[in-house]
Amino acid sequence: MVAVRWYMRYGLSYRDVEELLAERGIQVDPVTVYRWVQRFMPLLADAARFARHSPADRWFVDETYVKVNGV
Repeated sequence: MVAVRWYMRYGLSYRDVEELLAERGIQVDPVTVYRWVQRFMPLLADAARFARHSPADRWFVDETYVKVNGV
């Protein structure tokens, strides 16, 4: 899952993700990373959709008083 996140968040290529995983001792093929992205990206997008805040249909504004030259 972290490979898919790296690919999408940082705009890396499949080979870049492969190299990052290889540095951590995980050997994968760039095609495998591609398949992970195709499989898991819709799931991550759905999960992120709930985390976004949408503007509500009601707004609340507090009143503020400012004195200028004593008035």
